[in-house]
Amino acid sequence: MNQAASKSLSNSQRALRELRKMIFSGELAGGTDHLESELAEQLGMSRTPVREAALTLENQGLLELRPRKGVRILPLSPSDMREIYEVLTELESLAAEQAAKRGYDAAALGNLARAIEDMDLAIAEQALEAWAEADDRFHAELVRLGGNSRVNTIFHMMNDQVRRARMTTLFIRPLPTKSNADHRAVYEAIKNGDAQTARTRHREHRQHAKDILIELIEKHRLSRL
Repeated sequence: MNQAASKSLSNSQRALRELRKMIFSGELAGGTDHLESELAEQLGMSRTPVREAALTLENQGLLELRPRKGVRILPLSPSDMREIYEVLTELESLAAEQAAKRGYDAAALGNLARAIEDMDLAIAEQALEAWAEADDRFHAELVRLGGNSRVNTIFHMMNDQVRRARMTTLFIRPLPTKSNADHRAVYEAIKNGDAQTARTRHREHRQHAKDILIELIEKHRLSRL
């Protein structure tokens, strides 16, 4: 790869990281329209990496590219979130089941355990952003431990939308103590090789999380933002 191509790739990655951060933080609010040239100027780069990043974010369901009109940041949609959670619930529950069947020892489950410990600490300190980051790590590690590369690919493709919705509702939801207890129950089931319990507990956890999230989106009319 030549130097120009390397620089372009680097700028594309930076544009993707910065635009995603701006969407999650609400700086680029749902329902707003933005010209690619304006975003490029804001990020201090050319339009090409911004467009490449926008294409990726469109595939992840965070924005819509519109010919001659730039990009539109998609609002949170209760119906979209229901569909996404239905898919992720089944895929992650399968991953939990498969992880339990693999007979992992404590060392192999170390990252999962550390994510739970970090979530417990974050709750104790009421550090919700730290909790959300540890929660992300738990779910990603769970899927990795399941050992199915296609489940892993679909999870990472769809999880950005869940992460965005969670960050939008993070400070208006109840303190997620039940979520931590659910995570620990799934971990124990995997450690004990109890595949059915791992699958069932994780499905219940995801379904409960879906109900809370959608209720908040509808109650606070976040889909109209």
